[in-house]
Amino acid sequence: MTDKIFVGRRKNSVARVYLRVGTGKVTINKREFENYFPLSYHRDTVVKPLMLTETLGKYDIYANVAGGGNTGQTEAIRLGISRALVDINEDFRSVLKVERMLRRDPRMVERKKYGQAKARKRFQFSKR
Repeated sequence: MTDKIFVGRRKNSVARVYLRVGTGKVTINKREFENYFPLSYHRDTVVKPLMLTETLGKYDIYANVAGGGNTGQTEAIRLGISRALVDINEDFRSVLKVERMLRRDPRMVERKKYGQAKARKRFQFSKR
């Protein structure tokens, strides 16, 4: 598994994920997992595919992620890990598919329109 790159995307985040047989070490952008994502919610989101497939601690994960914020980056990494696990063992597909781990979330930020304060918020209306 050293030469395959799996890509995950969410919002404006793009993650390149590498999976290797190992002890369960997670490295993101050459930093330790706990330092990169200090919130436990984000760490749980990243390792959820491993927990569902009962492979937690069997693979080392190396991820390079750019763009977006914490939530987008965690979900991009999660998609990359899910795709890598399916490539390793096709039996994992059914487990991950039920939990919607293999779906690329298409939701993006709506653009701001001219003549408005934000995407949908309008400036205050004045009759006179």
